[in-house]
Amino acid sequence: MVDKKAKVKGEVAIYKFYIVQGDKVTRTRRDCPRCGKGTFMAEHKNRFTCGKCGFTEFTHTDSAKKTKK
Repeated sequence: MVDKKAKVKGEVAIYKFYIVQGDKVTRTRRDCPRCGKGTFMAEHKNRFTCGKCGFTEFTHTDSAKKTKK
């Protein structure tokens, strides 16, 4: 009998963070520079965020670099 309450809300399938091609394994997400390897960063529209320590890196876009003439 499976206990439905045992499943934790917000659980993430770790196998989605890797791609296996033959003998090679590659990561699909970035590692957090503060926490180290094994802690992946979430990819948002304009930033990367670590859920463990809160570290955030904003991505540079051409719209942010516009200058007035």
